[in-house]
Parts: sequence; C-alpha cells; structure tokens
Amino acid sequence: MAVPWEEYFRLTLQEKLPKKILEQNVDHVPPLLHLLEKRQELVDADRGLQAQKEVFQTVKASLQQRWEQLEQKEQELKRAFVRFEKFLREAEARRSRALRRAAEERQQADRQEAEALRLRAQLEELQRERARLQRRLQRLEPCARLLGQVLEQLPEFQEISELVARFDGLADTQEALRVTERQQLSELEEGRARQQRLRDAWQDELLRLGQRRAQLLEQLEAARERTLHWESKWIQIQNTAAEKTLLLGRTRMAALNLFQLVCQHQRRPPDLDIEDTEGQLEQVKLFILDLSTMLARLRQAEPSAPAS
Repeated sequence: MAVPWEEYFRLTLQEKLPKKILEQNVDHVPPLLHLLEKRQELVDADRGLQAQKEVFQTVKASLQQRWEQLEQKEQELKRAFVRFEKFLREAEARRSRALRRAAEERQQADRQEAEALRLRAQLEELQRERARLQRRLQRLEPCARLLGQVLEQLPEFQEISELVARFDGLADTQEALRVTERQQLSELEEGRARQQRLRDAWQDELLRLGQRRAQLLEQLEAARERTLHWESKWIQIQNTAAEKTLLLGRTRMAALNLFQLVCQHQRRPPDLDIEDTEGQLEQVKLFILDLSTMLARLRQAEPSAPAS
C-alpha cells in the first residue's frame, strides 16, 4: 500500500536527526547555539529528504517504465496466445475436415462396392430370367402354331393378339363372376349369421326385459308397502303433533294464568309479552322462591314467639 508523502518525510526526518542532540543536556547549551544547530540539522534533513525524493522519483520512473514494459510483454504474450489458439483451432478444423473427407470417401467406396454387387446380382437374375423365358418360349411354340391354325378358322380375328385379348377378356369376366359369386355367398352367410345373432340377441333381450319387469313389479310393490307404511307414520306424526300442539297451548295458557296471578298478587301490571312463555315461567319461579323463603322464615319465627 502506498505511504503518503507527509508520513514518508516525517519518518525520514526522524531517522536523519542525530541522536546525540537528544542526549545533550539542554541546560548547558546556549539557546542561540541550540537554535542554530537545530536549523542546521533541519537544513541537512531537508537536503537528505530532497535527495531521497529524487532517488524515489528515479526509482518510481524506473518502476513505471518496467511496469509498462511488463504490460507490453503481457499484451504481446496474449496476442501470441490468441494466435496460437487460432492456429490450434485451424489445425483441428483441417484435421476434422480431412477425417470427414476420408470417412465420406470410405462410405462412397462402400456404396459403390455395394452397388456393384447389387448390379452383378441383378445381372445374374436377368440372365436367369432370360433363360427361363427362352425355355417357356420353347414350350409355348406348339401353342403358337395351334393359335395360328385357330386364327385361320376364325375370320373375325385378324391377329393372334386379338384372339389372346378376347380370351383374356373372357377369362377376366369369368374370374370376376366367380369373385362376385364368392362375395355374394359370403354376404349371404354373413346375413344369415347376423340374422341368427339378432334372433339370439332378441331372445336374450326379451328374457332380460322380462326379468327387469319382474324386478320393477317387485320394486313397485315394495314402494307401495313403504308408501302405506310412511302414510300411516305421517298420520301418526300429525296426530302426535296435534296432541303436542294442544298440550303446548294448554301449557302456555297455564303459564300465562300463573303469571297474571303473580302480577295481581304483586299488584303490578304484566310487563312481559304474551308469547314470552319462558319469561313468564321465570317470573313465576322467582315468585315461588320468594314465597318459599317467606314461609321458611315464618316457620323459624313461630317457635320463638310462644317462648317470649
């Protein structure tokens, strides 16, 4: 870390001051001489500091120049490293292209060899086919002579090819009729099988519907029984509800009568709503409790009255 100039000069001044001055006894030195010595010491220290400053500046300039040279060498090394990496990449690219070209040439050679083998096999197959056709031609030569004789007897045909075409047409028609017959027979068999499946499915469906009808009848009967049961329950509930309602009305009337009697006994008007049955019963309860307390007090006071 860099040291500030003031701190550097202060440290250097402390090193340059003679230690003997610190050891002298200031009582035996005249003040003026002591001041001159101090000034001389300051001048010497300033010269030393100036010399060290020049040396420091020289060293600093040398270091700066050395640092610039190092930075320049570093840049040169970086550029050389970049050029070397570029050279390596180009060499790798050339090597890859050469390997790829060699692989493509090998593949092309293999393809050409395979194509040559295929063509050789095809040539052999064509030669065998040519020999087979020649043998067939030899076998069909009597047929050709026979067709020539038939052509002479059928004036409506001018060429053997027309006769052969007519025969091929008749053969194709016969084959088409056979195919149509087979298709129709197949369709007939499929129709019969489909009809049988429909019959079986219809019988199964009838059986299933009969079973389903029986189940629905059983469910209907059970529903009717449940309906009758719940209707009787509903009538019973309605009767019970009517009885409970009547009992509730009587209870509320009794509570209202008791509450009115209590109010008449206490000589105060009723201060509760007619529908507030709970409040009325609470007031009657409080009145009964107060009356019970008064009766208990009277019972306790009766024995003490004769004694007096």
